[in-house]
Amino acid sequence: MSEHAPVPGQFTLVLHSHLPWLAHHGRWPVGEEWLYQSWAASYLPVAKVLRNLAAEGRSHLLSLGITPVLAAQLDDPHCLEGMHHWLGNWRLRADEASMAGNTALGRHEHRLASAALDDFETRWRHGASPVWRELIDAEAIELLGGPLSHPFQPLLDARLREFELAEGLADAQQRWGHTPAGIWAPECGFTPGMETTYDKVGISHFMVDGPALRGDTTLGRPVWDSDVVAFGRDLTVSYRVWSPKSGYPGQPYYRDFHHYDHATGLKPARVTGKTVAGPDKAPYDPELAAAALEKDVADFVATVRERLISESARLGRPALVVAAFDTELFGHWWHEGPQWLEQVLRALPEAGVTVGTLADARARGYVGERVELADSSWGSGKDWRVWAGDQVSDLVELNAEVVRLALDTLDKMRVDASGLRDATADQLLREAILAVSSDWAFMVSKDSAAGYARDRAHQHAHAVREIAAAVAAGQLAKAGQLAAGWYAADGLFPALDARRLGPASEGPA
Repeated sequence: MSEHAPVPGQFTLVLHSHLPWLAHHGRWPVGEEWLYQSWAASYLPVAKVLRNLAAEGRSHLLSLGITPVLAAQLDDPHCLEGMHHWLGNWRLRADEASMAGNTALGRHEHRLASAALDDFETRWRHGASPVWRELIDAEAIELLGGPLSHPFQPLLDARLREFELAEGLADAQQRWGHTPAGIWAPECGFTPGMETTYDKVGISHFMVDGPALRGDTTLGRPVWDSDVVAFGRDLTVSYRVWSPKSGYPGQPYYRDFHHYDHATGLKPARVTGKTVAGPDKAPYDPELAAAALEKDVADFVATVRERLISESARLGRPALVVAAFDTELFGHWWHEGPQWLEQVLRALPEAGVTVGTLADARARGYVGERVELADSSWGSGKDWRVWAGDQVSDLVELNAEVVRLALDTLDKMRVDASGLRDATADQLLREAILAVSSDWAFMVSKDSAAGYARDRAHQHAHAVREIAAAVAAGQLAKAGQLAAGWYAADGLFPALDARRLGPASEGPA
């Protein structure tokens, strides 16, 4: 029985799970370590939360975006082996902390590591696909897909943009037996005309940031002349949890993300205060964190209720409220995030709030007037500056050059094509799409491992150039050897087939 009278409208939680391709490209401080940390702290516990709720008979809990490039890593044999090793090492580090005298920290981390190891060995050892598929089949979640390598689509050649989208949806079907109808567009990037491509490849709805809809996110909006619906992130509610300046994870009793014990790599402190230096922070106490969590769950539920009531009154009809975040916030950045998620998804229905997915919102008619959606993103300024600004103008030029070279070379390779699949052509295309990942420009603009990001972009560009040069010189055996060498590191999407790119004349205008 509800503790509160039902409120009008629907609340939708959207999570976006994404990391760039990290396998075989360094380990520490940036590289595979980033993948294993996110996997252990976010993907394992978030999947467990959803499984727990599904086991209680709950369904249509949230819309979960999993990018194809992340899905590839969570199924990759090299990454699975690396992750298993990382989890075992985590437990050893916890035991080291106990032996060094930090018993409370050691015990807490030992419990977490042991539970994660048990979960991984039981459910994840052969890849993540069975884990996600179980949740999709149970209708616990709506799966959102995306283009293969998470490119910033507005800046991408239209022909390659359509290929990446169509192949991304096909990749989801291959892994999960399900083709997503919705996507979280990389970086929520949009430019007019993209809705036509979405419609063509079978996408019925996608996410944008709130300002793209001028802040009026209480209904989905058909875009331009299409039937493709844009859903906007409600910043009033989303920023309650996490914003550029504040949010729950900054509360004093939660575990501090930045300060860690150098001997074990574990995080021993709580936030304590925003101006308190790392060594001066108080030790982490799970009981204090649990009490803080209870308050923040109650605050969020009250915020959602009030927002649904006020927006429904303003509209004169039931309103939609969409809160959207990176999945990695829950656990990786905010240690207590998965617990908050589980408690919130239980508390909202008890508070009279109807919870549903983006697909539910579309089906239930939470759709308003058409919108002439303009250029936008969810980055700084809500424009394209993060991916197209002065700081990354060299990467914009590099991307354009690499794509042009790859497509021109692929078109020339068709002249003598026998109709058979060509591993050299496939790898050329694979390296091009890795080069144009939106992550590299983001990391440079945000000065987050900018050197690594530039190196990665140039490394994939170099792969394209040397394969293309060998092809242009008629050295096809050499081109094949080069492609095979790059495939050893960048062998994701083995089903990627350059023949499906289609000739230049077939690309969209």
